[in-house]
Amino acid sequence: MSADPPRPNFYASGGVDRVSHLRRDGEWIARRLAEQTARILPVWRLQNLVIPGSAPRAAWLSLERATTLLAEVREIVFLGDHESIAHFAIEVSHLDDPGPVASLVEAATFTDLRAVGPLMGHAEGALLAYARGLMHWHARHRFCGVCGSPTESSEAGHVRRCTNAACGATHFPRTDPAVIMLIHDGGERVLLGRQKVWPPGMHSVLAGFVEPGESLEDAVRREVAEEVGIPVVDVRYHSSQPWPFPSSIMLGFTARAAATALRVDGDEIETAAWYTSDELRRSPENEVFRLPRRDSIARRLVEDWLAGA
Repeated sequence: MSADPPRPNFYASGGVDRVSHLRRDGEWIARRLAEQTARILPVWRLQNLVIPGSAPRAAWLSLERATTLLAEVREIVFLGDHESIAHFAIEVSHLDDPGPVASLVEAATFTDLRAVGPLMGHAEGALLAYARGLMHWHARHRFCGVCGSPTESSEAGHVRRCTNAACGATHFPRTDPAVIMLIHDGGERVLLGRQKVWPPGMHSVLAGFVEPGESLEDAVRREVAEEVGIPVVDVRYHSSQPWPFPSSIMLGFTARAAATALRVDGDEIETAAWYTSDELRRSPENEVFRLPRRDSIARRLVEDWLAGA
């Protein structure tokens, strides 16, 4: 009997069928957008439309309510099918005041997903993250990186093409790979650090971007050596998480420290220390000490280590 698959991280595996093989079929996309059941998610300057509360929900617009917006927005992106319903995202960042859009859904407001994501249902949180990530990419790639000419959206919002016929470069959504790693001493201690810019008290595992020509395992070793000055062994993959804040894919690992005397760089990392499992379980979660945010893979790495997973 096969084991159950591991639970996905926040913002991953939202249950949407991206139907990627039909994105080039403009007529099919137009028909899906015209369906009365279609759901349309506005994104305003990287904020999602949300109905707040103890369990926040995505504020989807019906086709009827979104008709006027669809005629004026810069980007319309097909996210995919979820429960046989077509889901689209639109960018309304051209509006100085997003209030009229928010008013189309009772009690809705534009909100940074990071503020409400941990409280949302998994599927909706993943869809909002997906929409946010694509709109960030569109906003940053309006001009060709090869010749500087304007680009235009194609393939249902998943490709941008250079409008210069002499260039014609094709650009795809960018995701920046970053490794994030829980370092343990092989026993009862784990390494956590903090950056100056983080909220008071927050501590987390180490992380850093992968450099060109570098394997993921090499990136883990380099980042740990740079930030806290210790070598690591037994580098093992754990899981991954899309992190569209603004455009990363977090690649989670665990590794064992081959030495435990820390030499904190003082630049990227302000402080770092070893903590026992008992200390983490007794975390006061206040401005003196708190664990990583609950929607992060960093928190998942810590929790799985505490559970012996």
